[in-house]
Amino acid sequence: MVPITKDWLKQYGQEHLLNFESHWTTEQRLKVLAQLASIDFDLIRRLAANNSEELDGSRLASMADPPPSVRIGQEHRQFSSQSAKQAGEAALRSGQIGMILVAGGQGTRLGFDRPKGLFSIGPISGRTLFQMHIDRLLAVMKRYEVSIPMYVMTSPATDAETRAYFDQESRLGLKADQLNIFCQGTMPAIDATSGRILLSGPTEIAVSPDGHGGLVSAMASSGCFEHARKRGIDHFFYAQVDNPLVEVCDPLLIGYHLLSHSQMTTQVVRKRFPKEKVGNVVSVEGKVQIIEYSDLPDTVAEQILPDGSLKLWAGNIAVHVFDRGFLESVVESIDGLPFHRASKAVPFVDDAGKLVKPVSPNAIKFERFIFDLLPLAERAFVVEADATKVFAPVKNADGESVDTPADTRRALLALHRHWLTIAGAKVKDGVSVEVHPNWALDLDDVRKKITPGLLFEADTYLR
Repeated sequence: MVPITKDWLKQYGQEHLLNFESHWTTEQRLKVLAQLASIDFDLIRRLAANNSEELDGSRLASMADPPPSVRIGQEHRQFSSQSAKQAGEAALRSGQIGMILVAGGQGTRLGFDRPKGLFSIGPISGRTLFQMHIDRLLAVMKRYEVSIPMYVMTSPATDAETRAYFDQESRLGLKADQLNIFCQGTMPAIDATSGRILLSGPTEIAVSPDGHGGLVSAMASSGCFEHARKRGIDHFFYAQVDNPLVEVCDPLLIGYHLLSHSQMTTQVVRKRFPKEKVGNVVSVEGKVQIIEYSDLPDTVAEQILPDGSLKLWAGNIAVHVFDRGFLESVVESIDGLPFHRASKAVPFVDDAGKLVKPVSPNAIKFERFIFDLLPLAERAFVVEADATKVFAPVKNADGESVDTPADTRRALLALHRHWLTIAGAKVKDGVSVEVHPNWALDLDDVRKKITPGLLFEADTYLR
């Protein structure tokens, strides 16, 4: 490795990073040099020069068509929903499926200054978001008599506390070889004018997580891909921790992924209105990709098909199935996953060592998004699901207009009430019933457990 000196850094215009070198202790020197060794200075130079090829959302929107998909209530012309479910169940039973859970966010917007996965969301049980996902995964493993490894991606801000939580809670029932926690990478923040990497302190680079798109390189560097290969895992079910309605390792979604020979399959919901604040899953020149709602002109968003429905109808909910080989191939050409630039106010120390706290954006942060993998896939597929059954994310504090804990708890209770009612039970108005996945994973399980006419007159936790 090339020794990191001021002269070496000068070629990148970053020699200021060693400005305080004469004041460092031996321990501080080792810390800073380790930080610098982890930075790809060639990449930073390209990004600072604005050579990253960000997609022009407005231009793409003008060429967008609906994506290749299976809609609710429709059958694919080549394979049925029944055959898809059977294929997914076979893949689960044979041990081909692993699960990725992205859990790098903190609950700041919830007024919860801890990893979001530790947030209590169970309407009656008080189970955390982590528990909601892992309870479902354990129930899937029980149903298909298989061990499914979970790969949990943290961030530098949540990694230590997340690991401690799982240690204290005995991995929430997972065996040691079923839980793999790994931390996503970081990217330095740069001064928006000069392109110089900012220092948050005399011995600290100003960095931020590299986005959920950093998953791919983080899985490679942490050994998760190698672990998966040794376990015979060919496909990953992907979800984000803030959505407890996710149908973990849904065999139908997995089956569609397999039968369509897709490298990346995306579950979507029908948009409620043209400019709903979700990513729009579309097809542009034969490539499936996502256009952010902010990049979608009104004239494009409001396009209507002859049957009166929205042309661009598919809303992204961050639930995917990945082919492992596809993800590994992306590692080898990681520059194909673009960086997105965000202008932020980032505190920094100046050349005199004084802390500066800007009140307006002074810096650029870089991150990658997992959905940018879609156009890299030779084959991608889209599957519509009912939002009331699969999507109720926890993002904002109670009192906000959408995606609050109260909204999520209502959605969970509504789904469980629906199951019980369809199975023949009666739930009195105002009564809450929460169903634990170990008691019933889905409607079919509820039907087996419920005697028609059974009346729920008080709040009940079925477990």
